[in-house]
Amino acid sequence: MHVPDGFINAPVSAAAGVVAAGAVAVSLRGARRELDERTAPLAGLVAAFIFAVQMLNFPVAAGTSGHLLGGALAAILVGPYTGVLCISVVLLMQGILFADGGLTALGVNITVMGVTTTVVSYALFRGLATVLPRTRRSTTAAAFVAALISVPAAACVFTLIYWIGGTTDIPIGKVLTAMVGVHILIGIGEAVITGLTVGAVLAVRPDLVHGARGLTSPLKLRINGELVDAPARQPAAPAAARSTRGLWATGLVTALVLAGFVSFYASANPDGLEKVAADQGIDKKAEEHAAKDSPLADYGVKDISDARLSGGLAGVIGVGATIVVGSGVFWAVRRRRTPDAPAGIRAEEAV
Repeated sequence: MHVPDGFINAPVSAAAGVVAAGAVAVSLRGARRELDERTAPLAGLVAAFIFAVQMLNFPVAAGTSGHLLGGALAAILVGPYTGVLCISVVLLMQGILFADGGLTALGVNITVMGVTTTVVSYALFRGLATVLPRTRRSTTAAAFVAALISVPAAACVFTLIYWIGGTTDIPIGKVLTAMVGVHILIGIGEAVITGLTVGAVLAVRPDLVHGARGLTSPLKLRINGELVDAPARQPAAPAAARSTRGLWATGLVTALVLAGFVSFYASANPDGLEKVAADQGIDKKAEEHAAKDSPLADYGVKDISDARLSGGLAGVIGVGATIVVGSGVFWAVRRRRTPDAPAGIRAEEAV
């Protein structure tokens, strides 16, 4: 759903840029409460993983494909504020290095793919978490539903922005019907990827899943006839550090394999927005990307003729650049955390 330059007029693109900048500013402050020395590098890994999975377009209908948006996954794993920053980093890397998503439309893309998906999915996830049984299975199911709904929600927000500032005169009802219809199908793929990933992390390190905190009832002790909360069990620091490094290494290798090898087998069909734009005439005034001459444009390395090698190397470079930039941002945010801010991670009972 990367919006290119030319779909939305300059005033509305600028307004969306202001909204996106405000959301990023708020998220930078909010992320200070979500990040600590363990979760900061994991947030960078989440951004790199989302970058890699976004390269894996999957078929959803005749001649149409979809890919992960990632807002739900990021919000549930590392928190909603950090999630907005994760998606913003991914979109920035894609726009600058790979000419994917317009640079003048960066604010639109952050608003649609970052802010909307994160806010909608996390609000729905927390709502479901309060009514479902407090188990790993229920948490995974809540993540599935939240991710599913977040994608058509993003399609609706794009349609609203297009209605206000679209550069072509297309009946908005037709655009809304087409966008929501195809993105419901894409949302199923989003939900499957999100549910599987959240479930996998819950199985090995539930204490590192932001959305799983507080989902378990605290252990109670009876003292002098009264029930009181037992102190949280603290794992040994060296073991926790080793486990975190192992999860980080596993996630990085997975992202590199997905981007460097599996992406070659992704669907070549246009994604949901591209297909709707071509069918409805939204793309009549699309503009060339400012970074079209980038050596990595269109997810290939310039001057390498072998498509498999070119695409795989571009994917590996993208994962590396995203994890370096993302980790740098999150470490900087974590270092600015106020002394009285609550710790981002607590050792808690497994959900």
